[in-house]
Amino acid sequence: MSIDVMIVDDSAVVRQVLSGLLNGAQGIVVTHAVANPLLAMERMKTQWPDVIVLDVEMPRMDGITFLRKIMAERPTPVVICSTLTEKGAQTSMDALAAGAVAIITKPRLDLKQFLHDSADELVSAVRAAAGANVRRLAGRAAAPPPQPTVKHNADVILPPAEGRAMTQTTERVVALGTSTGGTQALEEVLTALPRVCPGIVIVQHMPEKFTAAFAARLDSVCQISVKEAANNDRVVPGRALIAPGGKHMLLRRTGAYYFVEVVDGPLVNRHRPSVDVLFRSVARCAGANALGVIMTGMGDDGAAGLLEMLKAGARTVAQDEASCVVYGMPKEAVKRGGVEKSMPLNLIHREILQQLASFLN
Repeated sequence: MSIDVMIVDDSAVVRQVLSGLLNGAQGIVVTHAVANPLLAMERMKTQWPDVIVLDVEMPRMDGITFLRKIMAERPTPVVICSTLTEKGAQTSMDALAAGAVAIITKPRLDLKQFLHDSADELVSAVRAAAGANVRRLAGRAAAPPPQPTVKHNADVILPPAEGRAMTQTTERVVALGTSTGGTQALEEVLTALPRVCPGIVIVQHMPEKFTAAFAARLDSVCQISVKEAANNDRVVPGRALIAPGGKHMLLRRTGAYYFVEVVDGPLVNRHRPSVDVLFRSVARCAGANALGVIMTGMGDDGAAGLLEMLKAGARTVAQDEASCVVYGMPKEAVKRGGVEKSMPLNLIHREILQQLASFLN
């Protein structure tokens, strides 16, 4: 069975290029490519698509309004095709909150070449969206990463831990890793945490420029503080640090205190930031002082790192299949033996508090 795709974008060039790229991918068929949501709704009366690729800034009806209408009427996987600007990033955060599955970025210049260069990312996003549990996103509220040929592991950033981390301190760390569906999942977990909670470090697969808007959105709705991580930021109770798009984030330790290092480097597991890089760094310098949590997402990033955390003495948790938008990353972590327990999304915040409180007893 093919994946039927509808493209909604006011740019004729974008519609033409996206149609060509998607039609050229095995198992994907573009059934309609229209200039605005009103035309899309007319076409959808006779043929409803499996996936919609949607621009967010359009005349007559904006993409967010259209997205909310779809999610209320008939939840459907939507991939946002957004400009790589601060304004585009903020609008895309609204789209993810409204139920979009993924973000594909596009520049304002050299658009045609960029879309051709991003063909693998686009195809992967559409395929991931087609398999997503989109009903979990409807009404609440992501971004599949590039898929290059070479797949590095965390060795290209830092070596594995040798033995266990230094003895416990009163400083605790929670490391969270997620991808497709993760923006909504993280919001549910972080908004449920009280102001007094352990320091948190997060990798959410998301394009450059989008993580700052995502962190700002979470900061506005959470009791805890949330920010895009900067190099040498301290990991402190009551604050979550989100790895910036396009950079790796590592946990470091000086004495009894933890901080983050933000670095360049190759894609790891086809991602930058990579969950495996973060988890390995947590295994190396936090060990039993840490809790690792892997949540909804496509692929296997984080599975190896979570096992390293467990071997280093950390506690580990995975989001269960029923509550995932895409049960890829948690499934692989369970398969490799790195998960102590799996649980529904709505219980993960309790586990964070209970597991880390137990370290103090």
